[in-house]
Amino acid sequence: MAANIESYKAGSPAINGDVIPECKITLITGITGQDGSYLTKFLLNKGYEVHSLIHRSFNFNTQHINHIYIDLHNAHKARMKLHYADLFGTSFLCFWLDTIRPDKVYNLVAQSHVTISFEILDYTADVVATRALRLLEAIRSHIVATG
Repeated sequence: MAANIESYKAGSPAINGDVIPECKITLITGITGQDGSYLTKFLLNKGYEVHSLIHRSFNFNTQHINHIYIDLHNAHKARMKLHYADLFGTSFLCFWLDTIRPDKVYNLVAQSHVTISFEILDYTADVVATRALRLLEAIRSHIVATG
């Protein structure tokens, strides 16, 4: 008789006595882009639980991840969880890192429209550099606080 791994808590003994390893948790920023969707699918296939901070906007675009998204109303099935957030403040990022407690963090946020990236340079610099710096600072603070 084969044990259904998903029906047991990580770290608890399975029917045959083997211990089920804890699920690794990852946080991906920029999950709605092409690279983010490929990374998400790869990590889900490797058994990771994937979380992402997604920007709440008027033209919310999830076309790259719709095929792997499970509505949180079916949370017991969902290994990919989307959280509405932004990378504006370090304290906000610290909150999400403390809540999610990821083993790995991937930052794929970028200004992806080439023409716009040259037209609004300040915004592009903020997205690419300043927000990445805020995320790194939040990770550093999280590690100091949690070990």
